[in-house]
Formats: sequence, structure tokens, C-alpha cells
Amino acid sequence: MKDIYQYAWIIPFVPLPVPLAIGAGLLLVPTATKNLRRIWAFPSVLLLSIVMLFSADLSIQQINGSPIYQYVWSWTINNDFSLDFGYLIDPLTSIMSILITTVGIMVLIYSDNYMSHDQGYLQFFAYMSFFNASMLGLVTSSNLIQIYIFWELVGMCSYLLIGFWFTRPIAASACQKAFVTNRVGDFGLFLGILGLYWITGSFEFRDLFEIVNDLIDNNGANSLFLTLCASLLFVGAIAKSAQFPLHVWLPDAMEGPTPISALIHAATMVAAGIFLVARLLPLFTTIPYIMYIISLVGIITILLGATLALAQRDIKRSLAYSTMSQLGYIMLALGMGSYRAALFHLITHAYSKALLFLGSGSIIHSMETIVGYSPDKSQNMALMGGLTKYVPITKTAFLLGTLSLCGIPPLACFWSKDEILNDSWVYSPIFAIIAFFTAGLTAFYMFRMYLLTFEGHLNVHFQNYSGKKNKAFYSISIWGKEVPKPIKNDFLLSTMNNNERGSLFSKKAYPIDVNVRNMLRSLITINDFANKRTSLYPHESDNTMLLPLLVLVLFTLFVGSIGIPFGQGRMDFDILSKWLTPSINFLHSNSNNFFDWYEFVRSSIFSVSIAYFGIFIASILYAPAYSSFQNFNLINFFVKTGPRRIIWDPIINYIYNWSYNRGYIDLFYATTLTRSIRRLAELTHFFDRQIIDGITNGIGVTSFFVAEVIKYVGGGRISSYLFFYLFYVSIFFLLLLL
Repeated sequence: MKDIYQYAWIIPFVPLPVPLAIGAGLLLVPTATKNLRRIWAFPSVLLLSIVMLFSADLSIQQINGSPIYQYVWSWTINNDFSLDFGYLIDPLTSIMSILITTVGIMVLIYSDNYMSHDQGYLQFFAYMSFFNASMLGLVTSSNLIQIYIFWELVGMCSYLLIGFWFTRPIAASACQKAFVTNRVGDFGLFLGILGLYWITGSFEFRDLFEIVNDLIDNNGANSLFLTLCASLLFVGAIAKSAQFPLHVWLPDAMEGPTPISALIHAATMVAAGIFLVARLLPLFTTIPYIMYIISLVGIITILLGATLALAQRDIKRSLAYSTMSQLGYIMLALGMGSYRAALFHLITHAYSKALLFLGSGSIIHSMETIVGYSPDKSQNMALMGGLTKYVPITKTAFLLGTLSLCGIPPLACFWSKDEILNDSWVYSPIFAIIAFFTAGLTAFYMFRMYLLTFEGHLNVHFQNYSGKKNKAFYSISIWGKEVPKPIKNDFLLSTMNNNERGSLFSKKAYPIDVNVRNMLRSLITINDFANKRTSLYPHESDNTMLLPLLVLVLFTLFVGSIGIPFGQGRMDFDILSKWLTPSINFLHSNSNNFFDWYEFVRSSIFSVSIAYFGIFIASILYAPAYSSFQNFNLINFFVKTGPRRIIWDPIINYIYNWSYNRGYIDLFYATTLTRSIRRLAELTHFFDRQIIDGITNGIGVTSFFVAEVIKYVGGGRISSYLFFYLFYVSIFFLLLLL
């Protein structure tokens, strides 16, 4: 066992040869590397599989009762300052490693086909492998400085992958937005780390926990300053896990390739903030008000994410807000001290949401290859429908992921979400009411997404009335995308309302720089277009894309069983509790107490009933028998005639506009922060140019004019110089005498 732990330091380094080799190949032998680009998927999957097996072995050791293991070595020693590097292997590390590697392998296999026609295929796999290495380094870190280093590397990879198609203005804007928003959280995290070091003199987790605990017991530290430092640490987690109010980057991050959404924004990078809070939970539990702040941010995020997902039409953006809401559940559980429930939901949600994102990618992939169907509409659910007979495997997988996220038994998320809902009643009845209400909203918007996408009839005409096929549209790569002119199809335009013709799904063709056009001509080959499959109707994805979906379906079906107690109703009989025993004991948590099956079933009936009610409402509003996309107006369903329209119309319109416009939070930030910063920059620029430069230039001009005047005084006569000299000396003495 010790031998296994001693070699755990290699975990972050195993995926690194792939990005290093790709970079060296593109630098030294670019032509050969590009010609053999498809072979790089194999070493990427192989190396990550090795890490997965290693992590699985460590997890088995943890389940069998192995203690927490930590190894550190000194990197820098200077007088009283010592900076140590090392690795920490505990249940939290092993859980995160399993999630990163299993989901990462599925995404890499999926991406081999999804990105096969993209000229940035090699860069994509290099970024992905480096991201996996950075995340593995993050979760194995033994101190705060080490975490911060890998935290920044993860943010850099996220920036590169979100802006992968960087010549598209909307993608470039999205990666910049993610970068700036996360820098706010990272700055808070850095200040919190420095503040804690100033108080404790250490970056190591165990030292921090023990020293802070002693200082609080002996009143040796300013509680206000300690609370401030802990809050700054939490700000970093808020930004990385897209919690309110720093959540605004996550929906825009969906502009990256769909596999990125599945890996980074569903199961991995957004879980980094959850990991940080879970890692620092022994510290947070000893500091007043921090746990309440964590739970408050969590419950606000739960409700906000669910309400903003209600009216979204972009399928990936809806899933992004769903991710935000579910991460709020996990943050609420951590704030309540329900360590086991939080990590349980982290596991189940990761697999379910990865399944949904990869399923959405399969849908988008099938819609983009339709003749006459442009990529800018391939994510719009209002233009889908009736996909069941075209993509039956994707439909089944997506349905199972939807039911899991809705909390329908016996799928994975049911077990973990219900545990959080049960704990919320004990913590705060108000929080519990909001959490249960949001569970109903989750079922509503998830089933709305499913019905809009798969049920009914296909909602586009793929041919003009003349019978001629429209020109096919293709996504070109990270090097850019020439957006053709809009499809002039009267029927298609008639199925859209004004919002769909507006900015969100705009048909405006963005101009491409001349240099980018020249680069495109040299990169795009006839074979790239010849390999594209086109058809008049959607079609099922290839086997390499369906295999990860089927594997994730198995996880969604059965991963919830690790948290089900077997035998005499004690929670120490389930796998997850055995896995978490060292951490739970370290936290002095009461999570190993008796499990009351009767209470669980009674509470589950209530939560499942709420979920079914949300599904029922969604079915009434969006099922083909009750709704029509040609008249996309929900108000007419509720109230067709009569004075009740006066009451219902404003309410429903307000809810719809609130959700569709993202709660006006982005608009608020744009109005207050962005414009204020620009005005401050303009004012600073004016002050610099007119005041600072004006004074300098004024002194120079004044010196010039004075010199011009003085030069006429000098006539070259000594008698004149003596006269002026005596004149000024006389005036000086006269003034001195007075």
C-alpha cells in the first residue's frame, strides 16, 4: 500500500507528454504532425486511462480503510520562510481524480469524431491533455500556494478552450468574459491566501486548520480579519464554480466546442470551486458566519440558475444554467456541513450532466450536417423537434440524463439530491422550501428541453419552394468561420418571432480579417469538405460519439448505488461512507449516524411528487398535443379570453423576459461596471492628455517665449550688462531695506 502512495506524485505528469509532443511536432515537423493528426487521440486516451486505473487503485485503498497520506519536500528555504511542495491523497483527492479521468476519457473519445473535420484538431487535444494534467495537479496539491498555481493553469486552459474558435467575435468575447470574471475570483483567492499566511505563517492545510483552531480558542486572532480572509478564499470558489454573483461567464462559455462544455463546464473545472470549499471546510467550520455565507450563496444560486433556465432556447445555455443551479445545491450542502451529501451529488451530477452535454453535442452535430441548415441555428431548440425517429440512441440517453437530473428514482441524482433536501429541513425551513421549489423548476425546464428537442415534428423546411437545395454550411475551425448570407426561406422566417430574429440568434455575417481569409485559403482543402456528411434530415452520430454516451448512461443508472446504505439501515454500510470515513472523522462530522429508511421514503415521496408535477406542467405546455412552435405563445394556453388575461399576461411576460434576458444581470454589469470603467478610463485619459501633458507642454512653451524675449536684451555691450546688473541689485537692496 505504501508503495502505491509513494508513486502518487506522478498522477499530474502522466497526461503531459501529449501536449509536449504535439507542440514539439508542430514546431519541428509540422507537415508530418498534421498529416498524422488522428493518431494523437490514442495516446491521449491511453495516458489518461493509466491515471484512471491508478486513481481507482487509490480509491479502493481508501474504501478498505487506508489512512490519509501526505508527502512534502522543501522547495525554497530562506530564514523563517519555507515553501514546500508535495501531494495529498485522501478521499476527496481520489473522488476528484476518478471524476476527472473517467469523464475526461469519455470526452476525448467523443472529441476524436466530433472535432475530426476541424483544422484545430491537434491544438484541441493538446489543450485538453494539458487541462487534465492541471486539474489532477490541483486536486493532489498539499498546500494553498500549490493549489493557486494549478488554479491559474486551469483558468488558462479554460480561456484557450472557450475561445477555441477565436475568429468568431462571440467566442472571442466569451473567453474574455470568462477570463475577466475569473480574475476577480482569483484576486480574492490570492488575497485570502496571503492573509491566512500572515496570521498562521503556513500554507499547509493541516497546519492552517490547527493554528486557526488554536487562535480562535485562545482569542489570539482578530475574528473580523479572519472572517475576511476566509471570505476572500470563498470568492475564488464563487467565480470558478459560477455561483452568484460571478456566474455570468458560464452561459457564454458555451461558445466553445461541445466536448469542452461537457468536460470543463459540467464535471471538472466548475467542480474546482466545490473542491476548494470541501478542502477548506475544516477551516470554514471554525470561523463565524462563513458557513452561513456559503449556504446563502448556494441557495441564491439554486433559485437563480433554475429561473434563468426556464426560457432559454439555446440547448447548451439551458444546460449551463442547470449546471449553475446544481452546483448551488452542492454549495448549499457544504454550507450546511453535509460533507457526504455534497460529494455524493458532485459525483452523480457530474456523470448525468456530462451525458446531457455530450447528448446535446450529438444533436448539434446531426443538425449542422443538414443541407441548408446553418450552424448558428443548430443549437436553437425552437427550431428543433421531432428528432426521436432520426436519433433514437441519443434521444434515449438524453432522456435518462434528464430524468436523473429531475430526481426521478432510481437514477443517480435522485439519491444525492434527496439527501441534500432532507438535510436542508434540519438546517433552515426557508432554505428547504426554496430548494424543494427549485427541484420542481428543474424538472420543468429539463423536460421542456427534452420535449422541444425530440417530440413533435421537425420544424424547418430544408428546401426552398423551388425544390433547389440550399448551400451547405460548415464549421471551419479555430482559424475562423465565414458566415454566409441568411437563408431566405419565408417559411423558416415565419416560424420565428421577433426575439429569434434579434441579437441572440442573429443572422448577421461577421466580417473576417484579410489575413485570416488568406490563412483560411491555405488551410482548407477539398478533402475537408468531401468528408462532411450532408443529408436532408438529421442522422444519428457515429459509433465513437455514441460509445461515450452509452458508458455515461451506465454511470447515470448505477453510480447512485454507491451511496445507498445496505444492511440494518446504517450509513457506514454504503460504499461512499466507507470511502469518506477518513475525511469525515477529520471533520468530526456526524455523517455516519443511523439512516432512517422510513424518513427517507416519506421525504422522497414529497420531492418526487414535486418533480413529477414539474414534468406534468412541462408536458402540458410543450408536448405536441398542446403547443405549436408556429405560435410560440404560452400565455394563450393559460388564458385565451376574458379579464383574467389582464392579470396573467404581465406576470408571465415578466417571468419569460426575466429568464430569457438572464435576469438582466449581464445588462446591469454592462451598465454599471463596464460603462463606469470606460468612463473612468476616458476621464483618466483626458486628465493625462490635457492636465499632465498640458502642464509639461505649457512649461516648455513658456520657456520658449521667455527665451525669445530675453534674447533681445543681450546687445553685446558690456556697459549695458553693467547697467542692468546695477539696476537689479539696487532694486534688490531697496526691497531688502523695506
